[in-house]
Amino acid sequence: MSNPFVWIAEPLDPKQPLKKFFNLSKLEDVRYARLPFSIRVLLEAAIRNCDEFLVKKGDVENILNWKVVQHKNVEVPFKPARVILQDFTGVPAVVDFAAMRDAVKKLGGDPEKINPICPADLVIDHSIQVDFNRRSDSLQKNQDLEFERNKERFEFLKWGSQAFKNMRIIPPGSGIIHQVNLEYLARVVMDQDSYYYPDSVVGTDSHTTMIDGLGVLGWGVGGIEAEAVMLGQPISMVLPEVVGYKLLGNPQPLVTSTDIVLTITKHLRQVGVVGKFVEFFGPGVAQLSIADRATIANMCPEYGATAAYFPVDDVSIGYLVQTGRDKEKVMCTKKYLEAVGMLRDFNNSSQDPDFTQVVELDLHTVVPCCSGPKRPQDKVAVSDMKKDFETCLGAKQGFKGFQIAPDRHNSVVKFNFEGYDFELAHGSVVIAAITSCTNTSNPSVMLGAGLLAKKAVEAGLTVKPYIKTSLSPGSGVVTYYLRESGVMSYLSQLGFDVVGYGCMTCIGNSGPLPEAVVEAITQGDLVAVGVLSGNRNFEGRVHPNTRANYLASPPLVIAYAIAGTIRIDFEKEPLGINASGKMIFLKDIWPTRNEIQAVERQFVIPGMFKEVYQKIETVNESWNALDAPSDKLYTWNPKSTYIKSPPFFDGLTLALQTPKTIEDAYVLLSFGDSVTTDHISPAGNIARNSPAARYLTSRGLTPREFNSYGSRRGNDAVMARGTFANIRLVNKFIDKQGPQTIHFPSGETLDVFDAAERYKQAGHPLIVLAGKEYGAGSSRDWAAKGPFLLGVKAVLAESYERIHRSNLVGMGVIPLQYLPGEDAGTLGLTGRERYTIIIPEKLQPQMNVQIKLDTGKTFHVIMRFDTDVELTYFHNGGILNYMIRKMAS
Repeated sequence: MSNPFVWIAEPLDPKQPLKKFFNLSKLEDVRYARLPFSIRVLLEAAIRNCDEFLVKKGDVENILNWKVVQHKNVEVPFKPARVILQDFTGVPAVVDFAAMRDAVKKLGGDPEKINPICPADLVIDHSIQVDFNRRSDSLQKNQDLEFERNKERFEFLKWGSQAFKNMRIIPPGSGIIHQVNLEYLARVVMDQDSYYYPDSVVGTDSHTTMIDGLGVLGWGVGGIEAEAVMLGQPISMVLPEVVGYKLLGNPQPLVTSTDIVLTITKHLRQVGVVGKFVEFFGPGVAQLSIADRATIANMCPEYGATAAYFPVDDVSIGYLVQTGRDKEKVMCTKKYLEAVGMLRDFNNSSQDPDFTQVVELDLHTVVPCCSGPKRPQDKVAVSDMKKDFETCLGAKQGFKGFQIAPDRHNSVVKFNFEGYDFELAHGSVVIAAITSCTNTSNPSVMLGAGLLAKKAVEAGLTVKPYIKTSLSPGSGVVTYYLRESGVMSYLSQLGFDVVGYGCMTCIGNSGPLPEAVVEAITQGDLVAVGVLSGNRNFEGRVHPNTRANYLASPPLVIAYAIAGTIRIDFEKEPLGINASGKMIFLKDIWPTRNEIQAVERQFVIPGMFKEVYQKIETVNESWNALDAPSDKLYTWNPKSTYIKSPPFFDGLTLALQTPKTIEDAYVLLSFGDSVTTDHISPAGNIARNSPAARYLTSRGLTPREFNSYGSRRGNDAVMARGTFANIRLVNKFIDKQGPQTIHFPSGETLDVFDAAERYKQAGHPLIVLAGKEYGAGSSRDWAAKGPFLLGVKAVLAESYERIHRSNLVGMGVIPLQYLPGEDAGTLGLTGRERYTIIIPEKLQPQMNVQIKLDTGKTFHVIMRFDTDVELTYFHNGGILNYMIRKMAS
């Protein structure tokens, strides 16, 4: 059926009558001007894609009526303009696409129908590790190792870029996905298929929200959901509430954008914004650069919102010019946004729309801070860091506790490194990483770090040689302006050489620590520290030997590296004493905002961006030399330990099967709160005593060749064995941390995979029990695929992280939620019972279902299929099965 709103489409420029846009002002609906700007983007997409099938006129009316409908849990479809993927999540997506082609062919369909319809960009940024640092050739050596380890994966991705239409690959060594998106890929306004419309994006990485800082509505989705969008399906979402976040005032001179985002993260965690949009407004927004806004939007997953939107204003338009975008296209962008009422003036309060609620922050109240030691929302003022860490040392094991006996708080371990004697203690810094798109996209904090390094070197300060220092910029532009401004040599002198262009330490690719350091930490059972300018610091993520990890601005990363410990009060204690015996304090070397801005104005220029990005797809010679097959169907190599055809579609038929009651399920694991996707499906190193290691050894690999879990996401045999393999896993059945559980029929304690295999062989279904925020953290589809392959039929939790719940649905795993006020404790559940989950024939969104225990107890829970579309996926056994049946028929 034709679009019922085609009558409001008209040319943006009368001189180009064939290039149109949907002029929303022609609706002459007074409600439009009161909508939050983020909701206007959803509305435009619904109007443009309205076909009375996937998107209906009723959906348009619901969005227009947002002020009333927002509280009613109403489902609306959304077709994003494009999809973005990184390689850890991109490889399994391309593997699924290749396997789906095989499945469609087996069912008698045309395999080439499995093809991205929605434009997709895949940025390879998650594979490089900090194997080498503190040397001038670190970058080249790390990149060489990256290709050595990942050649097979990269060849497969190159095959995908040739076999599938509408898919572009940004080669390794180019930068971090969200920074490349911000500086290069984002359009702000799309010009495609003869229409102008707002750019919007979903990505297989939770920090896709960073692009909201530029006024491009975007958020992270599971890899499974992203694949459906690539195949032309809309996202089905509950029309969200929108929290207006009003920024007032100006930041204090010593405050960085990192301090602002950590403050906002803690504040919005307290407000409670899970499942909601946050939209920033107020005169304080006008004081923030696009890089500052992008930093704030980047950490949206850490404060729990779906999106963190900054509408486009003249600062956004100026950023497009600064980053070398085509000036004619930029002018067209501004003209379109003015025409549809989507260009914002933050100093004009008459433009302020209606919000669900409004919260405020006076930027002048923000103080320098860090977050940690185990969660990004646990903000600590820099002035309180020493005291806070020492309190955490003795506190009960938990997010703010390590339970170290009081008589061991001042333990010291002596060790020798490169011929010199050193000491480590609780709080000693062993990793200091300037890393992550959160901060490396922001010239003010990067140049601030460079200027601080310059002053530190000139003052005679150094960094101890055993501390693993690194600088991993999010794009080549960063290196360009650090070098041109003259600060790169000072960063290098403190050990912060460029080690690679990718996520690196922020995602756990921190590489090995020196053996002498590891031995000292182990010998003293020390709480060693990592300090990084990233967005995640969950326990076990950054490095297995850093139990405490703090998020900090790049200048503070350097400051703590120089100090060598987190147990320092910068206001009272010197960073160090130089060769002349002079005490140097942090205030002596901290650059002023005026200093930073002067350097930024001089050296961050459009020519840099043009020069770096015009050759981004061809500059990597190692990538260019890769030889990839040209067949449309992938030829699977049975000897490969990286790429394997997954078993998800084995035995798939065109006919649907009726969902059945889950009978007498055992509990595989019982968890408390905040179990993250890092716990469920770790991305880091493969432990030598793990089931995955045993599998790889059986395939003839040595430990040196294991690589990481993240790099092997194209092989289900590795990933199933890596599920729940995090060494910091806390399972209530076991009295210590570790990836083990009890196999109840035998009473044996086994690795989780081995226990699951025993249950599977005996025909026993499994479930998982959990507390609040189950699945927090990265948008990791293997955190749903892995449990599915282990035989987990359902998860019962107090609450879920949004993307992870969606991923469970996408794999056909049932997300169950306790009724309000109930949990395992109130119901008296031990996890040692057997659970029968009654699945009725007729299902409805968010219906209550009954659980019967083998003890005779019964209770009800909520089945968290939130929409009719999600129920459709469940009836098909998951979203990919649904797409295969659709394409095959």
